[in-house]
Amino acid sequence: MKTLQELTLLDRFLFDQTMEDTETYEALLRIILGDEELKLLSPSQTEKELRTAPWLRSIRVDVFAMDDFNIFSTEMQKVWRNDLVKRSRYYQGLIDSSLLEPGVPNYNDMKNTTIIMITPFDLFGQKRFIYTFDERCEEDPTLKLNDGAKRIFINTHGTNVNDVSPEFIALMKFIEYNEDIDKTTDSAPNLEKIVDRVGQVKASEKVGVLYMQKWEEEIIMKQEAEKEGFERGIEQGKDQERLVLVRNVMKSLKVSAEKAMETLGIPESDYDKYLSRL
Repeated sequence: MKTLQELTLLDRFLFDQTMEDTETYEALLRIILGDEELKLLSPSQTEKELRTAPWLRSIRVDVFAMDDFNIFSTEMQKVWRNDLVKRSRYYQGLIDSSLLEPGVPNYNDMKNTTIIMITPFDLFGQKRFIYTFDERCEEDPTLKLNDGAKRIFINTHGTNVNDVSPEFIALMKFIEYNEDIDKTTDSAPNLEKIVDRVGQVKASEKVGVLYMQKWEEEIIMKQEAEKEGFERGIEQGKDQERLVLVRNVMKSLKVSAEKAMETLGIPESDYDKYLSRL
């Protein structure tokens, strides 16, 4: 287990604790989107859950906030998975479904949505820092759909340094390596805000207690899962043993499966479970 001091922003706990401060999240968005005028109007929410129906899968976004016209959802994804593109699509759909109140007749009242996924790997293999996707016409790529939906994938290992700002590059290094910035310069005020906030979080006794509690909860959950798996394994072993006995009785006495199970004293309620495997 890492200590709180060893965490980087790639670790979801530190990322969420840092970005629940609205000004810090605002600073992150300004660097990524290159918009110094960006001003959030709602407090940033961390671990926000969205769901369209109780029986459908919910999502839990790392950080969520909005300005006058846009919804921003940012996810820190440390581990590579092969479903991240489809996952971003699912997130987009659930966020969109929450944007209009019942009875609103005009879909143009929907806010724009920007989903940002930050990863320490390159999903698309072009060594870029930023991959921005919006809908365009296949026959004429210059024709944009302009439906207000945008998905951005950040690769902290990008190499196209001439296409992004120095502050963005410094942010990528800080996210992954906790590499500090030169406080003698005034060229990175947004990053300074993020660095300062991380320092405050790591120095907070309250956050330290939360981190320990979260770690203990994860250990307990892991132990319970292992125990459940062990008990399931024992039960499966008993079932396999019974099947062998049933087959032996059927062969030796030349009787049906039901008669063999009756002979062995297996409860009638369990017959169907074994019949399909004989």
